Amino acid sequence: MQIPGHIDPVTTGTVPLRGGNRIDLVGLSRDAIGGVLVEAGLDAKAAKLRAKQIWHWMYHRGVTDFEAMTDIAKAMRPWLTDRFIIGRPTVREAQVSSDGTRKWLLAAADGQEYEMVFIPDADRGTLCVSSQVGCTLNCRFCHTGTMRLVRNLGAGEIVGQVMLARDELGEWPKGTMAGFGPDPEDDDEEDGGHYTADGRILTNIVMMGMGEPLYNFDEVKGALKIVMDGDGLALSRRRITLSTSGVVPMMARAGEEIGVNLAVSLHAVSKEIRDEIVPLNRKYGIDELLKACADYPGAGNSRRITFEYVMLKDKNDSDDDARELVRLIREYGLHAKVNLIPFNPWPGAIYECSSPERVKAFSNLIFKAGISAPIRTPRGRDIMAACGQLKSAATKPTRAELDRIAEEKQAALG
Repeated sequence: MQIPGHIDPVTTGTVPLRGGNRIDLVGLSRDAIGGVLVEAGLDAKAAKLRAKQIWHWMYHRGVTDFEAMTDIAKAMRPWLTDRFIIGRPTVREAQVSSDGTRKWLLAAADGQEYEMVFIPDADRGTLCVSSQVGCTLNCRFCHTGTMRLVRNLGAGEIVGQVMLARDELGEWPKGTMAGFGPDPEDDDEEDGGHYTADGRILTNIVMMGMGEPLYNFDEVKGALKIVMDGDGLALSRRRITLSTSGVVPMMARAGEEIGVNLAVSLHAVSKEIRDEIVPLNRKYGIDELLKACADYPGAGNSRRITFEYVMLKDKNDSDDDARELVRLIREYGLHAKVNLIPFNPWPGAIYECSSPERVKAFSNLIFKAGISAPIRTPRGRDIMAACGQLKSAATKPTRAELDRIAEEKQAALG
């Protein structure tokens, strides 16, 4: 089924993540790159130098062709090309919303599809990154939740989304590399020159795309470490937010080992309603979740936890709900803000969005209690790119199918 919206003719990123017998280096740490170079025949000292050079070109400069790595000996470049690739996800479709939001339908080397979204604003540009094909969970207001989990995305497929977005936005540093000096093995040295690190368009990353990041912890961690590396993609951890539906046992570990901002998909303040719309609540209840938020490493006034709260008509949007939300935040002593998200419809959805007046009244009650509660402006609705609308196959499941998928997921979670 055709998704409405302008189709962007740009189709970059057609190199698969695995190039035949060649090893894709995207997603590998410096040490891992050095390791595969040693396995391919380089001695340890040479591998360490090449890993440093390749890392810079790949993650800081966005280069995908070894021939463009001008500080590596010319004779060495074909050797690298024969054994390795620097891949990108394949772009199956790219769309641009009337409000400037961009959405890409991407495909991995095995053909599995997932989506990412870029949201431009006056003072920032936010990339919404996926962590799974499908989703482990079954939040009933979320289109992705109607999908079965197909598989986790690897670190290369996660960081590859960020790199592809930079390709599409044209914001890799320009010019030629300088900094490592001449290659001692190259008798025909090329002019190193200089490059400029142009102003960034992509300033923020949110792990809020398809999937539950904390059920793919190791791969998400590996990808974000590369994104945050000062010699790599060099995005500050303060500009990265990881969103979870409440996988309580992994939250402290995320704070300690990744250390990015935390967003929690709360969406309800009573057990009955949250059990319905975020069924993970049956495993990790509200009290347990909020205690984990209170204990999240690094949380404080300068680093508040964000509670995502989708506004569902006659479901979770009453004045009493707002007052209970304030009470819970105060009871647990949380440094928090609340993002109020008008429900974004999708085919087969069983909920409706609260009226603008109701959303505003809800927001005002929270603000009056001294807690920030901005109302998120829906972006990309016309191309199904708004919060809760992502899905890699445009199907319309029946209510019976939704119930069956939900039961299967709940049974798997225990």
